[in-house]
Amino acid sequence: MGNSPTVDNRRALLLALAAVLCWSTVASAFKLSLQHVSPLQLVSVAALVSTLVMSIVVTREGRWGELRAAWRSNWRWYVALGFCNPFLYYLVLFYAYDMLPAQQVLPLNYTWGILLALLSVPILKQQLRTQDLVAALICYGGVLVIATGGNLLGLKFAQPLGVALALFSTLIWCCFWLLNTRIGGSAPVNLLLSFLCGLPWLAGAVLVQGDWQWPSLAGWLGPIYVGLFEMGIAFLLWQAALMHCDNTARISNLIYLSPPLSLLLIAILVGEKIQMATIVGLVLIMLGVAVQQGLLRRLIFKR
Repeated sequence: MGNSPTVDNRRALLLALAAVLCWSTVASAFKLSLQHVSPLQLVSVAALVSTLVMSIVVTREGRWGELRAAWRSNWRWYVALGFCNPFLYYLVLFYAYDMLPAQQVLPLNYTWGILLALLSVPILKQQLRTQDLVAALICYGGVLVIATGGNLLGLKFAQPLGVALALFSTLIWCCFWLLNTRIGGSAPVNLLLSFLCGLPWLAGAVLVQGDWQWPSLAGWLGPIYVGLFEMGIAFLLWQAALMHCDNTARISNLIYLSPPLSLLLIAILVGEKIQMATIVGLVLIMLGVAVQQGLLRRLIFKR
């Protein structure tokens, strides 16, 4: 058995901040990449890059024996995981980014935690708490603000299909994590197996769609960046941060830095003018997530 990682809170903080910074760039990377490639091209190249990264990690950690054993035990589940992520989740998400401003898709994507809590009741037989219902109402109120551009009384949706795709992507992500709970095992092994199983789904989609247009150099850079950072390095940094800290709650709360940083980068890099409806909707969504996780109660009653 290997030794447990040494607790080093300063190192954990730096690793977590690096992961948050990586995740804060990806919404801009998605939008900029889609100016050069299609959603299917973006997810295909990014998934291939991420598979290579995870293969290097599994090789370095000597986990190929564990990977083979996991495949023999749960290969059907991994095929399902690969269909969910990277194939369906990122394809749906990138189509949403293709239709909507990045500033709208970003906060909508953060509602997956609320949906996961709701789905855990019928699927995992967990108890539905009052704070889960309150959080859902606040969160999806924020969704309504963003989807209507702040025109709640008119209820006019500028791009209903894009909003539906963004919300559907959160359902797919929840299904992916619920399937993961049935399998267990190490995260790098599970992620590599799911991506290995996702590549054939992507190859099939490319064949069905046909007419693959090779992108320019700029078109290659975006998907490679997404594969390295969104699907690979950021995940590894975050995992390492959690392993080296003695208080996971303190580290986990850093993820709340990502949405405002992402909006700032969207304004700077993509050139989108951030709308007030986006800010209000994002605040409501993050408030809902805080309620769901009990953060507000801990802050209010903290001695």
